[in-house]
Amino acid sequence: MWFEEDVAIAAAAACVILSLKSKKPKKRFWVRPSLLTRKQYSGSDLMVDLQRDDINLSGDFKNVLRMSSADFEFLINLVGHRIGKKNTNYRDAIPVNERLAVALSFLATGDSYHSLMYTFKMSKQSISLIVPEVCAALIDALKNYLKVKA
Repeated sequence: MWFEEDVAIAAAAACVILSLKSKKPKKRFWVRPSLLTRKQYSGSDLMVDLQRDDINLSGDFKNVLRMSSADFEFLINLVGHRIGKKNTNYRDAIPVNERLAVALSFLATGDSYHSLMYTFKMSKQSISLIVPEVCAALIDALKNYLKVKA
């Protein structure tokens, strides 16, 4: 009787172990599916739309980034070569104007990286690398424009 119970328990354990091994692992994504729609409409498109509206003096661009589109273009010309990245065979680089817009939006609004992720359709990890890099480039480029009393 004990032998039959041991065999039954061993068979049940083997079935459980085999069923666990046969399950497929969860599929992981290189990019979140919600962020893949970036090619349809993203932060770059938002900035272009706001710049177009700014020509008509609506002030929407200034509401988002706390500066005029002319000042934004000035900053792109000032730090664009420092914050730009090259495209690779694996993925396209985030454009300079979008990198600057993310950093300025973070500084202007104080939004979290998580909320900016949905606005600009880029990962929190990318934003966490972009913001300090752009801020360092802005500090370095604008230090000649500041006068500090010693």
